Amino acid sequence: MKDAASLLPIVAIAAIFWLLIIRPASRQRKEAASLQASLAVGDDVMLTSGIFGTITGEADDHLEVELAPGVVIRVVRGAVASVRRDAAPEAAETGSEDPTDRPDDEEER
Repeated sequence: MKDAASLLPIVAIAAIFWLLIIRPASRQRKEAASLQASLAVGDDVMLTSGIFGTITGEADDHLEVELAPGVVIRVVRGAVASVRRDAAPEAAETGSEDPTDRPDDEEER
């Protein structure tokens, strides 16, 4: 019985290690794989290097990303860190006003 009690701290440390490190890392890998599998032509993306571009073509494990008009590079799917979602089209759909068109009583003083 004494031997089992001495193993309890080791088991507790292993459980804490799994909860704090392994489980979140596994979740992040799954999210990244899901994002990279859902990439399509026309998506605005940010690469892991911080470069922004638009996907213009795709192959099995490579993408063609246009950085500027006429400037296209090939990158692996794993180089895509995120897909940019612009909030501007949503604001236009909801009919939000231009902040410069405020009535005089709402202007900053």
